[in-house]
Amino acid sequence: MRLHLIGRFLTRTRYMNASAKTNVSITGDEANRRQLGLADPDDQPNTDVVIFDGQCRFCKKQVQRLKAFDSGNRLSYISLHDSRVAERYPELTRDQLMDQMYVISTDGNRHGGAAAVRYLSRRLPKLWWLAPIMHIPFSLPLWQWLYNRVAIRRYKLSEKMGDACDDACNIHLNK
Repeated sequence: MRLHLIGRFLTRTRYMNASAKTNVSITGDEANRRQLGLADPDDQPNTDVVIFDGQCRFCKKQVQRLKAFDSGNRLSYISLHDSRVAERYPELTRDQLMDQMYVISTDGNRHGGAAAVRYLSRRLPKLWWLAPIMHIPFSLPLWQWLYNRVAIRRYKLSEKMGDACDDACNIHLNK
């Protein structure tokens, strides 16, 4: 009996030590995602994947807002700086990902920028109020133009909103 309990204790201790080692080796992007409380695509494989700039404070705030609209847990999130993005979506270049947010639907379709917002307005019940506006015939070029204006200025907007900007912002602000 005593040996059985000692064996269980040692097995449990090894398991706890193994999990502690795993938690130490997380990347900065993984830590950001966890800090924001965002679902990981590996943990929720049957969800649409939102690819966003995890180093941009403005983008992170918008993703937090998007998460609030996702009461059905239909989305998972990954930073464009995560190495898994290049592995899973090689057809999306870094420049494309830096230009706009992408949503990869469960059926593999890619939606970028305003088209992603349009797709999400149909996918998330709390955004259905936005769908009629986003789906006015021939209006997508206008929404994309507006999306691009915001995306280009996202680092300046972050600064104006009172968020202290780090080195990632400074690289883009000085362009």
